[in-house]
Amino acid sequence: MVVGDVTTGTDVLIIGAGPAGYVAAIRAGQLDLDVTLVEKDAYGGTCLNHGCIPSKALITATDIAYEAGNAEEMGIHANPAIDLAGMVDWKDGVVDQLTSGVEKLCKANQVNLLEGTATFADENTVRVSHSGEGQGSETLEFENAIIATGSRPIEIPNFEYGDEPVLNSRQALALDTVPDSMVVVGGGYIGMELASVYAKMGTEVTVIEMLDSILPGYDDDLKRPVKQRANDLGIEFHFGYTASEWQYAGEGDGDSIQVIAEPAEQPEADGGSEVQGEAAGDQADAAESETLELDAEKVLVAVGREPVSDTLDLDQAGVDADDRGFIDTDSRARTNADHIFAVGDVAGEPMLAHKGSMEGQVAAEVIAGKPAAIDYQAMPAVVFTDPEIATVGMTESEAEEAGFETVVGKFPFQASGRALTTGDSSGFVKIVADDEDGYVLGASIVGPEASELIGELGLAVELGATLEDVASTVHAHPTLSESVMEAAENALGHAIHTLNR
Repeated sequence: MVVGDVTTGTDVLIIGAGPAGYVAAIRAGQLDLDVTLVEKDAYGGTCLNHGCIPSKALITATDIAYEAGNAEEMGIHANPAIDLAGMVDWKDGVVDQLTSGVEKLCKANQVNLLEGTATFADENTVRVSHSGEGQGSETLEFENAIIATGSRPIEIPNFEYGDEPVLNSRQALALDTVPDSMVVVGGGYIGMELASVYAKMGTEVTVIEMLDSILPGYDDDLKRPVKQRANDLGIEFHFGYTASEWQYAGEGDGDSIQVIAEPAEQPEADGGSEVQGEAAGDQADAAESETLELDAEKVLVAVGREPVSDTLDLDQAGVDADDRGFIDTDSRARTNADHIFAVGDVAGEPMLAHKGSMEGQVAAEVIAGKPAAIDYQAMPAVVFTDPEIATVGMTESEAEEAGFETVVGKFPFQASGRALTTGDSSGFVKIVADDEDGYVLGASIVGPEASELIGELGLAVELGATLEDVASTVHAHPTLSESVMEAAENALGHAIHTLNR
């Protein structure tokens, strides 16, 4: 039976229940607004279901297996067997627990949940189509709307995700058997995270990257330990290449495949020498010029993500998007239409879940009449490679371009007693401060637990703390966080456990 068309109304319509949308919904509910949250797939969005959470679950699980199998130096001799199907079942259980928690939190905050796909009919109305034959659609009128439709993996020519050997990041996180070999197209954070996961399972991994280095946009000194660890894992790299096509290497479906890669035209990289500096030495294969034919069982395409805005009929609501589909917003998350907001990946870079959550809270508070605004100054970014990379605030070059006279403090994890006891002492903590008054302007970390350690430095940037504030805060011993204190002391010229600058 076809459900009839029903028209209802709401104070705040939110399209998309990822980290940006559901956070906006909960905050708006807390502010006593009537909220309707429309989601077409699963509560929690890509992050909880197919991205951040499942990838970190597999990273943790494969780290445990790899470390146990490579701990002879600690007197541990083991040969762990990986049951990928069991690992994926455990990962799915974590995901289910979190997504069901999101649904419960929304309901507890009086958020009306509606399953379906929303498209704008005009500037104050959407049509919500329900999935399933005969489920029909309904009309929803709103006073304010928040677009939080997120992003999806970019598909490149000749590598359609519907083809069985071709994987996007979502599909790579759902495999139930370990492939013998894999070509990863893209050396950004998604490609490098998943390349390491599968290399630790025993897969022979080859990475193709069109630029001359992994992790474009990060300083060379942060990338170098990650590249070295990847080399230790046996990951092979080909820089300066783009994947052009693939074909079955044998008689037909089910056989291994061959990925064809052609030399890429090199664009000017962002960040000048910080991105390109590695090319002259370590990345000698960036100069390769012949066509590559790479045999593999699977190919993972991880060349970036694009906004999901083409499904919304934005023109019907009078909302502008750029030529890539990103929706322009102001410091209060407003689009060019004052009563319509956009948050999260669909609102542009940086495409980070926590950035989307912050924007979602701001949008809800602005709608409720609160004096909220977005501040990206202390926005952390984390790459969950091995070792992890984390940054916050300005780099040294960014600070100098902004007119600051800088002072830099650095502390290597090789000088950290706690890092040595974990068996992982690669990397360092680096703090950038204003030389005149000592205010912390930014920081970067590569090494164990960088994702956790960056929080203290994010707080320092947010509060306007000085090097003296960080250095004089007593840190427990023995901990990795002592490295933050020592980096601040190094900038001041009186570090105890490393040579001062």
